[in-house]
Amino acid sequence: MNSSNSSSATGYTSSSADSTSHTRNSGATGRRRGRRAALVAGLVVATALPLGITASAEATSAAATARTAAFRSVSGQPSNSVTRIADFYGAYIDAQSGPGEGGDLVTELRKYYVDADYLKEIEAWEDANHTDGVLRAQNVPAKWTVTDNGKADRSEAVVTMTWGDRTTTKLVVDMNRDHEIIHIGDKGIADK
Repeated sequence: MNSSNSSSATGYTSSSADSTSHTRNSGATGRRRGRRAALVAGLVVATALPLGITASAEATSAAATARTAAFRSVSGQPSNSVTRIADFYGAYIDAQSGPGEGGDLVTELRKYYVDADYLKEIEAWEDANHTDGVLRAQNVPAKWTVTDNGKADRSEAVVTMTWGDRTTTKLVVDMNRDHEIIHIGDKGIADK
């Protein structure tokens, strides 16, 4: 090399006296920098990759949970009184919500699920109170829930009806061993 300024492979300008030593040091420093960069890049990949996989797995898991939650199931048994009360109230509310306020379907549901003697009591109650005797209301609830409140000699369930304004009404419904409704009211038969 000559004594004039020259450019090394690293892009540094130096005099010829310093050129050899600077180039040698720059190469070692450059290799160290390269190794550090590779090490940092490796650490970033080693850290970020599992995080990405975890985030992806969490997103996949959340999506699967959301799909599972979207599928509901309802089960019951015809021999179970609480199921029968729930079936009756579900069908009855559906019929009352439909066109013509249920008409013949409401009448048939009452005949099928309600004891004949108690049906006469419901009709008398409706005449006196000018409201539906099964729902004990003039309107149809937005949703309903039936909860077991069983007794040894009969089945008793609490029907909770939620109205459009989010208020609730609870009725106690008693069913005999023949799976016929024998009482609807604020209290159960035993508490009358």
